Parts: sequence; C-alpha cells; structure tokens
Amino acid sequence: MLVSEREQLRGNIVKWVEQYGSNRSSLIPVMEEVQREYGHISEYVMQIVADILDIHPVEVDSVVSFYSFLGHKSKGRFIVRLCRTISCEMQGKERVAQQLENDLGIRFGETTANGHFTLEWANCLGMCDQGPALLVNERIYTQVTPESVHDILEECRSTFGVYGPNAQTVMDIRDTDTSKMTFTGVGVDGRMGQDQAMGMEPSAIIDAIEESGLKGRGGAGFPTSLKWKLAAKVNDELKYVICNADEGEPGTFKDRVILTDFPDLMFEGMAIAARAIGAIKGIVYLRGEYTYLRTRLERKLEERRQNGLLGSNVSGVQGFDFDVEIRMGAGAYVCGEETALIESLEGQRGEPRNRPPFPVNTGFMGHPTIVNNVETFAWVPCILVKGSNWFRKIGTETSTGLKLFSISGDCREQGVFEYPLGITIRELLEKVGGEDAKAVQVGGAAGHCIPASEFDRAIAFEDLATGGSIIVFGPDRDMLGVAKNFMEFFLDESCGQCTPCREGNMRIFEGIEMLEKGECSMKYLRELCQLGETMQMASKCGLGQSSPNAFLSIIENFKDEIMGRVSIAC
Repeated sequence: MLVSEREQLRGNIVKWVEQYGSNRSSLIPVMEEVQREYGHISEYVMQIVADILDIHPVEVDSVVSFYSFLGHKSKGRFIVRLCRTISCEMQGKERVAQQLENDLGIRFGETTANGHFTLEWANCLGMCDQGPALLVNERIYTQVTPESVHDILEECRSTFGVYGPNAQTVMDIRDTDTSKMTFTGVGVDGRMGQDQAMGMEPSAIIDAIEESGLKGRGGAGFPTSLKWKLAAKVNDELKYVICNADEGEPGTFKDRVILTDFPDLMFEGMAIAARAIGAIKGIVYLRGEYTYLRTRLERKLEERRQNGLLGSNVSGVQGFDFDVEIRMGAGAYVCGEETALIESLEGQRGEPRNRPPFPVNTGFMGHPTIVNNVETFAWVPCILVKGSNWFRKIGTETSTGLKLFSISGDCREQGVFEYPLGITIRELLEKVGGEDAKAVQVGGAAGHCIPASEFDRAIAFEDLATGGSIIVFGPDRDMLGVAKNFMEFFLDESCGQCTPCREGNMRIFEGIEMLEKGECSMKYLRELCQLGETMQMASKCGLGQSSPNAFLSIIENFKDEIMGRVSIAC
C-alpha cells in the first residue's frame, strides 16, 4: 500500500471514530465501515484502530473473527448470500444454490477470479415466507428460482462500478397483508400512545403495563413491567433503552414487518419506556441482514425529531430529553440474547454474560438498561391508547393479549398474522390452510417439534411459548432432514464460549449424519439423547440450552421415520 493510500485510510478511520465515538463501543461500527469501503479488514487497519481506541490489536482481531459480516479475507464486489435455513430449504434453495455455482463457476465460500462475486451461505435472512431468499450486498431478493439467478447476476454485472458494495436500494419483497392488525389503527399518526404517556407519571405508565399483563414478545415471556420497575428504582443519571431488533431465529420475520410498516410504534414504545424509567438514550440494535431497512428507519427518526417526538423536551415535557440511534449487528445469532447484545454494543465479542448482575442494574456501559424486542415495544402504545383492560381481556389469564406469528412452510397462507395468545395449533393451522400437517415447529430452530397428536396444545407461555415462529411440515417432509438443518444452524452460530454447546452441537450433528446412513446404534442414539439433555441443563445461555430441542423432540415423536434408518429406535 502506498504512503498516500495509508494516509487516506487512516484519515477515514479517524473520521469514523469521531462519528461513532472515541471509545471501545465504536469498534464494531468502525469495522463495518472499513469492511464496506475496502472489502476486508487488514492487519494494518487493526493496528490503527487499536492505537486510536487504546486497546490491543489482538482484541480487535478477536472481535473481527467473531462476526460473519467482518473478515480479514478480501471478498468480491458483490457478496451473494443465499439463505440455507429450513423455510428456504423447503422452498427449493438447493436448486438455486446449484444454479448460482453453475453461473458463477465457483463453490460456496469462494470468490470469482475477477474479484466480482463472492458466494456464501446465510443463516436466515428473515424472509421465511418468501423463500428462497438471496441477499446481494444490501439488496434482498425473494422467491428466487434457478431461472431468475441469471437475471440477478446480470443486473449486478450491468451496474458494476456504479452500484457500490453496499449501496442502498429498494426492497424486492412482497408486502405482507397487515390491514387486519391492531397496529394499523393505533400507528396512524405515530404519536397517539406517546402523547397519552406524556400526560402520565412515570410510575403510572409502569402500572398500566403491569395491569395489561404484557410479557416480552421475544419468546422468554418476562413481565415487561417488572423489568421497567427494576430499572426505574436504580439511582443513576444515565439509563438506556435498547430495542432488540436482532431477529435471527429461523422461521421468524414478524419484526421485519413492524420495522417496515409500523416503525413509529416501536419508537413510541421506546420513548414511553424511557419516560417510565428515566432514560435519556435509546439504541436500536438492528441485525446486519436488515441493513436495507436502516435508511428508512433513519428517515423516520429524523421525522420524529422534527415533530418534537425525540430530542430535547420530548412531546413538550420540560426536562425529558431522549433520542435514539441505530447500531448494526455484524452477523451473529447469539447476539439476540440480551447480554450478548450488550457485549456487542460495547465493542466486544457477542458472548453472553454471567448473571447476576442483570442489565436492569448493570447493563450497557455499566448503567441500568432495559432490553425489549421490537414487538414488545410496539404493543406498548397500543395498550396505552386502547387501555390495559382491553389487552388483558384477550388471550389467557397467564398469557394476555395479542401476538404476531410468523408462519411459513407447508401451508396455503404464509406471512405474519395476529392472533390471541392461547390459540391452539389446530386452530392456527385451520386459519392458514395447513390442516394436513404432520408436525409444527413452534419457536423456530430453538423451539419444539410438535406432532399431529398434540395439535390441541395452546400457544401460550404456560404451554408452548414462542417468539412467534411457526413452521408447518407437511406429510411428506423428512423430519430427520429437518433436525439436521436446525442442528447445522446451531453448529454455525454457537459462540463456542462454553463446552456443552461447543462440543455438544457437533456430536449431535455427527449423530444425525450417522442416522441418515443407517449406522447409528441404539446405544449411541441414547447417548446422544442424554447429551442433549445435559446441554439443556449445563449450557451457559439460551442458545446451547435450546439447540438440542428440535433433535430430541423429533427423536421422541417420529420414531417410525428414525427406525427406517437404524435397526432399533431410541
């Protein structure tokens, strides 16, 4: 590299550090800028950044090596990422993959000789209802066919040199029908709920959320009001409200619809939460695969600032200052776990923390922090506008309110649907045309595979809890193949921090391959089941604790399919 080039590179890095802040938390945004501009992160770059941020280069390298969207190896001008998770596989991604390799003349993980294209797999692009899905830099393509591959690649070639490596473009997605959602009426002007909240005392806001019974819509089901109440009690002038928009669970795409069609409700909910706990700063942690949504979200934030809904004296309330910024994830499913997300925001590897302490006491940068997901925040203004009793009367006594479900797979209607919690699997299947299903995966790859004999079970926190992912499997689906796809996902996404998860996922995956070949003994299959149970108890975070779920439930519920591959069932 010439001296002038090095000087320009250093100047750009200094500019990005000034933009994001001269502290460790700016590390990942700065690395993302370098990756976007130069296509890779060199040792020289890591030395410069380490020097500016006063950290060791090894720490920079450790972070870069953790995230799939960052890397030391130079990639092509166009990075073509094909989703390989189960919903896209069910819709024909293997044929699309073969055609991509044929047309580009390379295998997955390789770059063309002219440096134009890099071909990679992606773990869930959030387009499960419109697969197979393909991400080219920041442009998303859905319902891709082998025939359309040529046209997509030709479009890239025709714009080479004009279309930047991460240029913002319009989305090539089919709109989800949201006309029947509660959000449609409440989110009309983007301020009804927030205006309601600003006339209330902070404690009264928390009381209203408590009376509604709202629980986190990300899957864990922790009472929202309790989280807010604990953070509000902490005496600290600096508190944070973080929106978890790292929607990476295979089969889940409801947050994508909210971010696209109802972002005001999410931002309202964040402002209301800030008022309730006394926070002055909000952060939306947006998954890297949703980068194409960032520009429109930034525009929406600016509109809210201009309308007095963010910034100083929010909504006319003297002394209430609150603003929101968007920070991008860099490709790590584990960052959907709230402490791993905070670690990522602080410029670290996205590895879950030991708890306690909890984020409500010691969160982002050591300050009290509440982390809720996109849908949870979106329901908050709806509750304030329509009343706590309205929400509580829907659903069950334990699981109150409405829920958005991401439905994909072997059914007539795929998309995002709004139903009361407590709906049974059978009722849901009747509504979406999946009555002939032999199984339903509730909760995505981390959830449980439910056979037809259990379709009268309720989707609720007291029975089948879910963040919203519902994947329908028709009568001809190979359930061992489903288990293999899920385990392949976890094998790739495990952070590797704890032994049960790091080693356990590999052993179970190898066992599934043995089952496919008819080489797995009854003794070893039982050992694999015991290993899965050990992982559920001994893994450090929810990823390792839930990764064996699909395998164990498929082994338990589909012995007839397993017995076709091994001599004796589990």
